[in-house]
Amino acid sequence: MSLSSKRYLTVKQVLGPLIVVEGVEGVGFGELVKIVSPEGEERNGQVLEIGRSLALIQVFEGTTGLDTEKTAVKFTGETMSFPVSSDVLGRVFNGVGEPIDGKPMPLSEEKMDVNGSPINPWAREFPKEFIQTGISAIDGMNTLVRGQKLPIFSASGLPHGSMAAQIIRQAKVLGTGESFAVVFAAMGITFEEADFFIENLRSTGALSKAVLFLNLADDPAIERVITPRVALTVAEYLAYEYEMQILVVLVDMTNYCEALREISAARGEVPGRRGYPGYMYTDLARIYERAGRIHGRKGSVTQIPILTMPHDDITHPIPDLTGYITEGQVILSRDLHRKGIYPPINVLPSLSRLMARGVGEGRTREDHLQLQYQLMAAYSRGTDLRDLVTIVGEEALTESDRKYLAFADLFERVFVSQGINENREIERTLNLGWKVLAMLPEEELTMVDPRMIQKYHLSHRKV
Repeated sequence: MSLSSKRYLTVKQVLGPLIVVEGVEGVGFGELVKIVSPEGEERNGQVLEIGRSLALIQVFEGTTGLDTEKTAVKFTGETMSFPVSSDVLGRVFNGVGEPIDGKPMPLSEEKMDVNGSPINPWAREFPKEFIQTGISAIDGMNTLVRGQKLPIFSASGLPHGSMAAQIIRQAKVLGTGESFAVVFAAMGITFEEADFFIENLRSTGALSKAVLFLNLADDPAIERVITPRVALTVAEYLAYEYEMQILVVLVDMTNYCEALREISAARGEVPGRRGYPGYMYTDLARIYERAGRIHGRKGSVTQIPILTMPHDDITHPIPDLTGYITEGQVILSRDLHRKGIYPPINVLPSLSRLMARGVGEGRTREDHLQLQYQLMAAYSRGTDLRDLVTIVGEEALTESDRKYLAFADLFERVFVSQGINENREIERTLNLGWKVLAMLPEEELTMVDPRMIQKYHLSHRKV
């Protein structure tokens, strides 16, 4: 019998979701553990920390009913892995990868460590090529490209769940002969939200090209740390073994970080900013940096992490650290939501740092980038004038100012706002951009090449 396969009856402490086992030998960090309760119920765990013949173990199913006298612990000698297969498409799993759709576990082609392997920076290929979400405020103004990580910063009460479902239903790549799929991981969601995602995708047929991992609010918080890792393991396998373009949608990274804080407190670690562990930046980076493209591989992994900013505070550690690691952000606005604008995306503070590499002739359309610059400049001027009107009144504005003021309203109502089931092709999105610009005189379009104006402006063509 190997040292790591020994059975121990030496549980020293039960600390929230953790147990401490003493007298252990030959145990490795991250090793999987089988815990048998006094009633004979088997649970799963993982080694978080080892030292001085002690092992700190996180119990995935929670520690309720465990004691220090009759609880048995067996170290398996293996790290946590997931049996990957192409048969995972169309399936629904819980947060640790167990089927919850009434079907058996997919036949495994191989098992992969859920922690993944870091991508060699030299092997990374620069993210490029357009991914269409069907949402104009993203596709037209903050374009998502393959291999990018582009988070959505939301807040309590805003419709990020509906947006996530819409993106899963509508997202696609425009290249011919390419396979595309979505891996969706939800952490700490309610049963109603889980049912919404499953039924919404099933009823629209989108479930067939998706894989769902759902960690519910009443599941042990410790499972939330595993959920995104299992999802990304499946995404990497489909991308690099089957040459698929994979979009990973993660909801809600705030719940994930709360689980990290809970585990850190149980371990008695010195807290960092606002009680979160000091290693949260590194932990988030290990998740976000699993997005990318690799030289010589046709597949890609693209991420849209969604988080709710506590108290609408963008300087909170979760959005703050996420912004450092990722390549931009899409920010939802409570003011736009109050106006009835869906999706309530505020394009001004939003940003896709890799947009320029994914748009233009051969990817979207030749006028895309210049059109985005012009729309952004005109909308920014219009919103600034809104603030001025509250002080001096609209009567004090020039005729030109009034047009920009009206443009801001039209931009929100026509370009940003769209139906929850409305899937806009990129051509339609760009034409809508020119449609709203048509209310401004052509001489005001200083950020667009005259050749583009001649070709696409409403005065010269039909939408």
